[in-house]
Amino acid sequence: MFADWMLWGIVALALSAGLVAGVFLAFSDFIMTSLSASKPAAGTEAMQIINREVHGSIFALLLIGLVPVSAVVALFGYFTLPGSASAWLIVATAVYFAGVMLVTGLGNVPMNMRLEAMPQAGAAAQAYWPDYVRGWVVWNHLRTAASFGTMACYVIAAVQLAKAM
Repeated sequence: MFADWMLWGIVALALSAGLVAGVFLAFSDFIMTSLSASKPAAGTEAMQIINREVHGSIFALLLIGLVPVSAVVALFGYFTLPGSASAWLIVATAVYFAGVMLVTGLGNVPMNMRLEAMPQAGAAAQAYWPDYVRGWVVWNHLRTAASFGTMACYVIAAVQLAKAM
């Protein structure tokens, strides 16, 4: 019974990491391309609005919530799960923390804060916009890959646990 609950919990973590990865992929794939095709003032304004709106979103809950939930599940799994499932949970947690949260905190967020401080129609924002888009997308590609990697680790952990049951 316990293993069943853990298995479903790990599947939920995989789905959550996949949802985060999907949002990041959308930004890397077409959202930032679309914003960069607009005039710098329009792109800046749209990105400033996105950056403000994201704070109260379900996405933000998943993005941030995965950190403590992943850590608790990995710790719990380390002491209770058979086989290699617990190792995959630890790897998933480490990949997510380093590849998503640290990259977000050290890369994307400082760029967002700098952009937010600029009036969208001002010369500084218009000059910064092309550099912002290029740099932000590079950081976002890393977050996308790490989120998909985290999801893959959770899927492997779930498969390993299911085999051990």
